[in-house]
Amino acid sequence: MSQNFIDAHQHFWAYNPQKHSWIDDNMPILKRDFLPKDLLPHLQNCGLLGCVVVQADQSEAENAFQLANAQQNDFIKGIVGWVNLQAENVEERLEYYSQFNLMKGFRHVIHDEADGDFMLRAAFLRGIGLLKKYGFTYDILIFPEHLPNTLKLVETFPDQPFVIDHIAKPPIKTGDIAAWQKALKNVAEQGNVSCKISGMVTEADWKNWQQKDFTPYLNQVVELFGTDRIIYGSDWPVCQLAATYEDMFSIVKHYFSTFSASEQQKFFGDNAIQFYNL
Repeated sequence: MSQNFIDAHQHFWAYNPQKHSWIDDNMPILKRDFLPKDLLPHLQNCGLLGCVVVQADQSEAENAFQLANAQQNDFIKGIVGWVNLQAENVEERLEYYSQFNLMKGFRHVIHDEADGDFMLRAAFLRGIGLLKKYGFTYDILIFPEHLPNTLKLVETFPDQPFVIDHIAKPPIKTGDIAAWQKALKNVAEQGNVSCKISGMVTEADWKNWQQKDFTPYLNQVVELFGTDRIIYGSDWPVCQLAATYEDMFSIVKHYFSTFSASEQQKFFGDNAIQFYNL
């Protein structure tokens, strides 16, 4: 297997019930520390060279924690952190983080905001508009109902690199596809948007999913984004709610096994390397 395969979406945390309050009582398996030493054996099992760690807590303390992890583990190739994009001093914070080569971009947990139009707030848009100046990407974490606003967001900043996390979390468990597909198509037509094929198992039936459950969604994402704008991510350890790391990897490995070697290299590595400037 190529040495340039990257897991472009995973998390580390030192578990804290207050800080990680999104981990509810249905998720006991996640109520512990998940650190670089826990991920490394999985990367090695699957022949992956490294990873991009994505924020799991909306604080700047999270950035310091992940930067420390990355400085101690050279398989961490990049960090997607968090800053308050609505803050008046956001540019000052972006300038500060631009000194860290491993800080590649930022993310906000939009799908947990009570305001369905959160991403169209003037202050948030102002923050997004400053990212390109400092070379930062933006990860879009949403549910399918947020895709129409996502279209407005990405159209507003055509030069800003965006990536949709977890194929926008379609309802794989029920098999509903039409509304998600229609809204995703409009977003995919914007050339500044990529899509992470990640996190799908947690949208499926946790106990009873099968490989074939994912195929219609994978077919759509590949058709809409092509092989130049799709990126592999495990969403470990969250994926463990429904699958082992190796199970998650095997779903996409199996699906892409009929693609050419160069297309597989793009999906599993090159697209992430280019998007995040790894």
